[in-house]
Amino acid sequence: MGNDRRTTGSATDAGVQLPVLDRVACPPSLIERAQLDVQQAGGIAALFKVLANDTRLRLLHALARRGEVRVGDLAAELGMSQQAVSNQLQRLVDQRILATRRAGNSIFYRIVDACVPALLELGWCLLETTQTSEPTPSAQDLR
Repeated sequence: MGNDRRTTGSATDAGVQLPVLDRVACPPSLIERAQLDVQQAGGIAALFKVLANDTRLRLLHALARRGEVRVGDLAAELGMSQQAVSNQLQRLVDQRILATRRAGNSIFYRIVDACVPALLELGWCLLETTQTSEPTPSAQDLR
C-alpha cells in the first residue's frame, strides 16, 4: 500500500486477514511521535467530533462494505431521506474522508481515506472488548 493512506489495498494477504493497523500506513508510529501539541489535539478532536455521529458512522460502514454508492441507495439502506443523507455525507466530504462522482442525475460517494475503514474496525474492536469480561491486551501486547 505504500505510505499514502488515501489509497486502498486488499484487506487480505493470500486470503489471510491482516491486523487492521498492518493495512494502513500512517508512519511514524504513535510512540515515535512527539507529544501532541494543542493545535494537533484540537485537529484530532474536531475530526473525532465529525465521526462521533451514529448516522455518519452507519454511512461510513455502508460505504466501507459496498464501495461507491449512490445517495438514494444509502438513504434506502439507512431508512432516511436523501436530503438527510446528503447533508451527513457533505460533512464527511468537507473533512476529505469521502469523495463524490456524478453520473447523470446520480451522485456516488466513496471513502478515499484508507484510515477510515481501519478506524471503524478499531471502533468495533473497542466496543466488543469493552463489553466482555475478558481483560483486553495492552498497547504493549499489540506491538
